[in-house]
Amino acid sequence: MTFDQLPTRRQDQLMAFNRLLTIMDELREQCPWDRKQTLETLRHLTIEETYELSDAILEKDLTEIKKELGDIQLHLVFYAKIASELGMDDERRFDMADVLNSVCDKLIRRHPHIYGDVNGQTVVADTEEQVKANWEQLKLKEGNKSVLGGVPGSLPALVKAMRIQEKARGAGFDWDEKQQVWEKVEEEMQEFRDEFNVESNDAIDKDRAEGEFGDLLFSLVNYARFIDLNPETALERTNKKFIKRFQYLEEQARASGKALKDMTLAEMDVYWNEAKTAV
Repeated sequence: MTFDQLPTRRQDQLMAFNRLLTIMDELREQCPWDRKQTLETLRHLTIEETYELSDAILEKDLTEIKKELGDIQLHLVFYAKIASELGMDDERRFDMADVLNSVCDKLIRRHPHIYGDVNGQTVVADTEEQVKANWEQLKLKEGNKSVLGGVPGSLPALVKAMRIQEKARGAGFDWDEKQQVWEKVEEEMQEFRDEFNVESNDAIDKDRAEGEFGDLLFSLVNYARFIDLNPETALERTNKKFIKRFQYLEEQARASGKALKDMTLAEMDVYWNEAKTAV
């Protein structure tokens, strides 16, 4: 299919992407800041942009989501541009076409139930769970030594726990019923309580208590996954809720001419309870 045969909107999309690639070429050649950037210097900026996108998604702010997607797309184009500048004889060299073709090839390869059979056998995946299971098995055939090998080591611990459990489930390692998972939560809660008895002032073994607390969090993440809740999203929504209520508390305290450090907990509770309905 030629460009002119494509639907008008697809032509618009391709032209917009071509415009971004052209601007990137110009900036890399003419802008002192852009010329100076490397894969390493962009890394922390990309992480920041990803978190900004995450915030926009949680706030359901589509205007901000569009903006942040643009910023991330710029970073992706930037990385590919830098890689394309390696020497012609460098086997690591690639450009944006290589990036896009690579991911297209992977998507086709990882969706044999859509694009074709594997080794002469028809692959069936009528459910989300079947798709996930097939995906992990195909990754192993591609050279991954472990189902968990694809979990980035630098992921935040809460997100990493969720991804570890999802991948283990894709390999068939999981509980059968959510009641079993909840029983595990209660078991870990008791073990943590045994290590950190709130009714005693005795010194505790912090290493053991930390280990038990980690087990408890991991089991709670597991239960959240079983009832289709994302623990990272849940905790971040609670974080945002707390921030709004605390800021309301600060505002009301200032309006009454008081400083939080000079207020009693009972006085602060009055404003805190107001915040529950005010924000």
